[in-house]
Amino acid sequence: MDIAGKTAVVTGAAVGIGRAIATCLGAAGASVVVADVDAEGGEETRALIGPTARFVQVDMRDDDAVRALMACRPQILVNNAGGGAVLRPCFPEASVERWTASLEVNLRAPMLTTQLAIPGMRAAGGGAVVNVGSTAGVGFGPHVSPEYSAAKAALIRFTTTLRDLDGVRVNCVVPDWVATPRGIRERTALPARERGPALIPLEAVTDAVLRCVVDESLAGRVLLLEREAEARLLN
Repeated sequence: MDIAGKTAVVTGAAVGIGRAIATCLGAAGASVVVADVDAEGGEETRALIGPTARFVQVDMRDDDAVRALMACRPQILVNNAGGGAVLRPCFPEASVERWTASLEVNLRAPMLTTQLAIPGMRAAGGGAVVNVGSTAGVGFGPHVSPEYSAAKAALIRFTTTLRDLDGVRVNCVVPDWVATPRGIRERTALPARERGPALIPLEAVTDAVLRCVVDESLAGRVLLLEREAEARLLN
């Protein structure tokens, strides 16, 4: 898929992984819609990309706002908005409203944006959706935030169920702990014995997303990025 001139919506693009993905797609020629609830960070990302980008302030838990965002009919959609794994308290101590909010932004929002994107992508001759997951959703061990890990696990399975979606490719990139400014600060704050392997470079995540967008053979595939390991397809 040639992405030059294509409209690309990147959610959660004000900082960190989302900003890196948005700037990567912009550098590759896409017209990027930077979507985030953080207006200051979102405008900074837009400015980094340049005149081909625009910023839309949106709370991904607000259906009306999400519908307005998706009215641009993108040919590329990157569902990156999420998080909440480090917020306390988590399930089971958290209130229903607190853990439900995590499910809404990490799972329900990507499902809604994908549903809204499909008709326009098909009308345009095809498109690509990339969901950004987390290794928190892989495996069978405990996790500090059950609601977050459950949502990310469901996002992976949601992706694979759409492998045969006619005209639209859906993929999931699943990174381990990433070297965002926040990630670096958090790892540095840990005792040396608890830091573990080096963080995933941001470039590894952006390269994986771009690969999923342009490679038409990867429909429904899940790309796992682990620390101290080569990127590999889970399915």
